[in-house]
Amino acid sequence: MQWRLLSAGARAVPEPLATPRVWTGAVLGSGLLVGGVNQVAGPGEPLVHLAALSVLAAVLGTRARLGAVPGIACLCWLFFNAFGIPPAGVLTWSPSVDLQRMSLLAGAALTGTLVGRVVHARTAYRRITPPR
Repeated sequence: MQWRLLSAGARAVPEPLATPRVWTGAVLGSGLLVGGVNQVAGPGEPLVHLAALSVLAAVLGTRARLGAVPGIACLCWLFFNAFGIPPAGVLTWSPSVDLQRMSLLAGAALTGTLVGRVVHARTAYRRITPPR
């Protein structure tokens, strides 16, 4: 076994972003995304909105801590429910459908978080491990 100092050019695993920053990104990104999809596909296309918000949740999850996942899902769902489903500006709650939608968004954010952590850990491991 050979020990290498971290100051010898190797860097540790990058820290995830702070949770409030990720949630701010979720609010801004969801608002812009839902508004853009409403302009392109129209407000009557919930599957397009849900797919786009799931991708956003996964991308935000790649730089987030695990504790930020529920907030990402809730914030994306709020914009989806308020502006992605007609009538616009009205929050509704249908337990069976909305729990599935929130679960999908939470699953996307969780998947993004896990993928981001694994990628960062593998990259850091390769930086620290000496070549053979």
